[in-house]
Amino acid sequence: MTTTVFETRDAGAAERMISDTFARMRMDVIGGRAYMRMARTTLGAHATLSRVTYGMSFTGAGDPFGLLTFGRVRAGTAVYRTGGVSTDYAPGDPFLACQPDRAWSCDLDHFDADVTYLDPALLTEVAPPEPVRFTAYRPVDAAATARWNDVLDFALGLIGRDDCTDNPLIAGTTARLLAATALTVFPNTARTDPTIEDRHDAHPASLRRAIAFIDGNPGGDLSIADIAGAAHITVRALQLAFRRHLDTTPTAYLRRVRLEHAHRDLAAADPASTTVTAVAARWGFANHSRFTANYRATYGRPPSHTLRRA
Repeated sequence: MTTTVFETRDAGAAERMISDTFARMRMDVIGGRAYMRMARTTLGAHATLSRVTYGMSFTGAGDPFGLLTFGRVRAGTAVYRTGGVSTDYAPGDPFLACQPDRAWSCDLDHFDADVTYLDPALLTEVAPPEPVRFTAYRPVDAAATARWNDVLDFALGLIGRDDCTDNPLIAGTTARLLAATALTVFPNTARTDPTIEDRHDAHPASLRRAIAFIDGNPGGDLSIADIAGAAHITVRALQLAFRRHLDTTPTAYLRRVRLEHAHRDLAAADPASTTVTAVAARWGFANHSRFTANYRATYGRPPSHTLRRA
């Protein structure tokens, strides 16, 4: 997770930065005064968290970014136009700014937002591989808005944490969490029901292959698509196999295996040189309170007790 910051009071420099980073765009400032600041934190190769602040009013237009651009307004207002649809946003609103393959235009007035850029390829790591298209630019309802806000706040809270800065497991897991949440929050064409072939493939042999892959690679940055590929079945068939035979999900099983490894590390660690937070992060658990709750539910005591006994 690497953060870079760009700041300028030159509209031309702001325009060049966006064009060089994303795709060609044009910016026409209203009133002559310009200010832009963008702090970008990468989450692996396919996702970026940004805080974008425009201390100005301007109209803009650009070529397709090739990225899914999700945001949440902190201050100011915005109107985005893409694909013949115009949508306005105010403080607190989550939004999808534009489709990755369509040109766009906007009117921004002292706009400040948390913006998440996702490579569309990331969707194939959390959903069946069929092409997915988002069909609207706002969350489906208030509950979906709250869900997006919760996940985004969690992701933003990881920025700058020492145990997350150079942790590809947490970065990859967080990127996929954002992609999976977007699929549940914003209307889209993803199919979730298993096909007849999926139901046929969700047999015990497929499950054994998936379990063997997870057990053999617990520290890897595994996506559900990676696990399905190792089992030679689709993501839908994989999910059905775990539900049918183990009454759980592939990701829940992966978390359980990683929790067991964290437990072993805590039991063998030196309390003078190791912390619970460091061990949890090593195995992809970025939320300390959730890790502690899951650990206590599984082992009957908090992880700190295991570490002290070691």
